[in-house]
Amino acid sequence: MIVRALHPWNVSYQQAVKIQKELRKRLVFDLVLPTPKYVAGVDVSVSKGSRSGWAGVVVFSFPDLQVIEEQSAKGQVTFPYIPGLLSFREIPLLCKAIERLTIQPDVFICDGQGIAHPRRMGIATHLGILLDKPTIGCAKSRLIGTHGQVGPRKGDYSPLMDNGEQVGVVLRTRKGVKPVFVSPGYGISLADSRILVLSCTTKYRLPEPIRAAHNLVTRLRSCQGDA
Repeated sequence: MIVRALHPWNVSYQQAVKIQKELRKRLVFDLVLPTPKYVAGVDVSVSKGSRSGWAGVVVFSFPDLQVIEEQSAKGQVTFPYIPGLLSFREIPLLCKAIERLTIQPDVFICDGQGIAHPRRMGIATHLGILLDKPTIGCAKSRLIGTHGQVGPRKGDYSPLMDNGEQVGVVLRTRKGVKPVFVSPGYGISLADSRILVLSCTTKYRLPEPIRAAHNLVTRLRSCQGDA
């Protein structure tokens, strides 16, 4: 896959924020999205105490959710951990793994935020702009916004609001477990983001594509260490 080179990565905090604000001008939610044939999950794991990182992407067929391809990349993570700037820390390594794919996913699901972000530029949004592909953020915790109570059944959800704008939903993916925070990243509507995440979720809290990507990078990190 081709990743667009729209800006440098070796930047300061102030430059990163400026880049996010500029990229926001490219944000769209209405790319043509037929029924997906392939859905990919992405994740990054960084070793504690070092800068070694592992990125993974796992492609599933849809809707039967069978693993079709997985790719990974190892490298040095140079950008510090700063809330709201996760994309500058993780995307450079993610792009190396994505560029190795032989199958082009129709949608990417990221373990992180989409537009549920102070500048509407979470990791899923940033990645989607670089790929020009629909992306969805599916996070385990809230970064911004407020919401009401979420019903107890799978599929129940509550709007996630920020300054009067709906930026996502808080979605119950399994009865008896905490909900996840779903927001569109790029090229896809909020309603389609919610439906697709739910369609990719089986018996676990997280949708299968990002569960698989998380398991992949965790396994690589465990086996390879900092070598």
